[in-house]
This record gives sequence, structure tokens and C-alpha cells, in this order.
Amino acid sequence: MSERSDILRDEIALREASLRDARAEHAAGELTDDALDAVVARESAAIAKCQAELEELAALAQDRASGGASPQTEHAAAAGSRSRRHRRGFLFAAFGCFVVAVVVILVAALSPRQPGSSATGGITQSQQAQVSQLLADGEVDVATQSDGLALVAFNQVLSIEPNNVEALTQSGWLSFSAGSTDKRPALVMLGVARLRRAVEAAPRDPDPRLYYAIAAATTPGETSLARQQFRSFLSLRPNATLRALATPWLRRLGMRAS
Repeated sequence: MSERSDILRDEIALREASLRDARAEHAAGELTDDALDAVVARESAAIAKCQAELEELAALAQDRASGGASPQTEHAAAAGSRSRRHRRGFLFAAFGCFVVAVVVILVAALSPRQPGSSATGGITQSQQAQVSQLLADGEVDVATQSDGLALVAFNQVLSIEPNNVEALTQSGWLSFSAGSTDKRPALVMLGVARLRRAVEAAPRDPDPRLYYAIAAATTPGETSLARQQFRSFLSLRPNATLRALATPWLRRLGMRAS
């Protein structure tokens, strides 16, 4: 029970940090008002859920410490707890639907991007659970074309695990794409640097290699680097989906897909 409580407290701290980061990015002009509202809604719901579970664990621990409850009383308390959990579950499900609706509304204001690859290990079990949840959040945001929300999630992963390959790849591509679209060189450079780090962290993973190659192919004066990266990408025997993504770029560079 103590271990579960520690995990919940860690998640609360992480979600609160995510809120602080989102507000800082909003103040810096990197997040729109609507994107900030969606982050606040999602993280606040997650924090409330964790706090509710912590309260239940504390109450259960207190009951066990008192040791005076009869079997009938314990049964009634357990039934009441289950009922409360069920009611709370319905409430959180309803609130979750609201959050999803907010995220979907953001699609019209944000550009579509492609997802990345895999994550690395090397952190505690509690932190790994938090990283997994943030990566899942980011993947949902990417799938709903909510790039601003995805960047918040992936940046939070990198604050815990700086060499996480998926977070580096996804945030690198999102930053590079946004910087290219908005003509913001600093954001382009950040994206390229993260994609390069992802390739260095996982040299046998074709996903970051592909996105790094595409970034080079769209950058003036980097044709040689693009060809080099695409050759390395093809040598890793990528699956059919990745080869299909690469094919138009390979044709532009006069290269074959096999």
C-alpha cells in the first residue's frame, strides 16, 4: 500500500509540474489559450483521481490500524467503498469525455504530425509508470493532431528521461515542423538537435533515422546528409509502413527504396 501511495504522490507531483510547464509555455507564446485550457483540464482530472485514491488508501490504513471493526462492519465498509469508487468512476469517465471533446476541438487549429518510435529504460518503476502515461497522452494528442498538447507531454518525459527515444523523436519532429511552418529558426534547430540525439541514442532504430533524414531532405544545403541518413535507414530493414513514408523523399533524392 505504501508503494502505491508513493507512486500516486509521484504522479501528482509530475502532473503539477506539467501544469507549471504548460503555463510557462503559454506565457512564452508557445501554447494557445485553448491548448492551455485542454492541458489544465487533463492534468487537473488526473490529479483529482490520484488524490481520491490516496484518500481511500489512507482511510483503509486507518481502519486496519484501529483493528476494532467487526466482519460485518468491514463488509459494509468495503461495499460502501466499492459503491463510492463506482460512482467516482462514472464521474471521471464523464469528465474524461469532456476533456477528449476539448482536445478534438483543437484539431482545427493544429497541424497533423507523424508519431515516433520506442522508449528507453533506466529509471525507477514509479518514474517508468509516469513516463508510460505521458507517452500515451502524447500519442493520443498526436493522433488527434493536437501538436501543442503533445509537445507538453513529450517535454515532460524528457525532463524525467532525457534520452527517451520516442519523446526525442516525436518532440523533435513536431518542433522542426512547427519551426519550418512558422519560420522560427530556433525551433527548427531544437527539432534537428533532438532528432540527432534520438538517432545517437538508438542507432539501430529506423524511426528516428527516418525523421532525421526527412528533416535533412527539407533543409537547404543538407542533401548529402539526407542521402547518408536514408542509406542508413534502408540498411536497418524498416517495415513496409516506414518504407512507404520514405519513398516520396527517396524519389526526390534520386534514390531507390530497396
